[in-house]
Amino acid sequence: MAETKKTHVAVLPSPGMGHLNPLVEFAKRLVSLHNISLTFIIPTAGPPSKAQKSTLDSLPASIDHVFLPPVNLTDVHAKIETLISLTVVRSLPSLRDVLKSLTEKTHLVSLVVDLFGTDAFDVAREFNVSPYIFFTSTAMALSLFFYLPELDEKVSGEYRDLPEPVKIPGCIPIAGKELLDPVQDRKNDAYKCVLHHTKRYRLADGIMVNSFNDLETGAIKALQAKEPGKPPVYPVGPLVNMDPSTKADEAGCLTWLDRQPDGSVLYVSFGSGGTLSYNQTVELALGLEMSAHRFLWVVKSPNEVANITFFDKANATFFSVNSEKDPSDFLPKGFLERTKGRGLVVSSWAPQAQALSHSSTGGFLTHCGWNSTLESVANGVPLITWPLYAEQKMNAVMLTEDIKVALRPKANENGLVSRNEIARVVRALMEGEDGKKVRYRMNDLKEAAANVLSHDGSSTKALAEVVRKWQNN
Repeated sequence: MAETKKTHVAVLPSPGMGHLNPLVEFAKRLVSLHNISLTFIIPTAGPPSKAQKSTLDSLPASIDHVFLPPVNLTDVHAKIETLISLTVVRSLPSLRDVLKSLTEKTHLVSLVVDLFGTDAFDVAREFNVSPYIFFTSTAMALSLFFYLPELDEKVSGEYRDLPEPVKIPGCIPIAGKELLDPVQDRKNDAYKCVLHHTKRYRLADGIMVNSFNDLETGAIKALQAKEPGKPPVYPVGPLVNMDPSTKADEAGCLTWLDRQPDGSVLYVSFGSGGTLSYNQTVELALGLEMSAHRFLWVVKSPNEVANITFFDKANATFFSVNSEKDPSDFLPKGFLERTKGRGLVVSSWAPQAQALSHSSTGGFLTHCGWNSTLESVANGVPLITWPLYAEQKMNAVMLTEDIKVALRPKANENGLVSRNEIARVVRALMEGEDGKKVRYRMNDLKEAAANVLSHDGSSTKALAEVVRKWQNN
């Protein structure tokens, strides 16, 4: 009797670690809970980055990976969204070859892409493979994506100039200027690119979103409302790195945290790509000093001196920040000496998953990237929002005004957040009444996050439903 082949899934991440990381957590869950084998198919515009290789090499044996031949983007000068999409589009012939091989060797049931991978649907259909989306951002952003074609027809000018907030189905109304970056200039190819993908979302057989009901109740309810031609939406999150093992910690962050009182430290990080101006870096430093609270700050060189590229073509990754100077060289004179013992400043990187799960961490000043936000939720760490790019302003509005797990400092008329405002909001989070409220709310969400991922939890059941559909097909 012939052996039945194990169900196999192919996953096509868009370039960038921010897209790969949640898909890796998704893959681990498929393998551990459903005994599925899986192949990552990675489109590139150059050699794989060290981060990509080390992440993929660390995965279980049932998760394979293949890097597609690099595509040439030297003829393109465009925003990140366009570059990402073109990397996928120009990789389609290579993807076809890999899918052909996988269909011959495995029981391939689905191709899962992320938010900018919908052009691969046509190749999946050629092999009778079911196309799915794993949406790595919020249910709010997904609701906007479904609504965008209608909004595009209704509004003639720029969304940022609208006198009234945009009413995204199921979501808190949001000012046009707070919508995600690529929709802020409708003449730019980045907007046309996003609109192109949003129109193709209805071609998916299903969409998984890295969120959960208790976190985004209204948006998920709107997404799941029955509508002709709309694919089913499955909230399967929060899928984040909760690995308790201590990775390389050359800066001694975790040892330092071990010596601090419980809940006393504000963790400050703007993600892998977030940088501030020199003036804003100075104000943040002096504001942290004025607050008189403990802090762990992952500092980067200011964006005036950093060599920042939104897309590093050599490595096909987001955001390359290079500076010969140590980022701490740009801090105010005497700051490190004055805050010694109470603050720890580390350059460029810290073991974030371990820092957020540490008992000494009592707050997180964050750029509001969705992976970082979900890590905070999973660990019950309340937030100070400081959005920088992508959909982060939308996330900040949701976290402060809707979910109410965060405080947001106000910028002055020059767009600078002053040291006094920073000190005020840090004290409010770490010791004030407003901080207590968001802390209680975040603790509730921490429990809810654990529940939805439990054996009988709603996210576990939603993922199981997707797997059943794959296997029945």
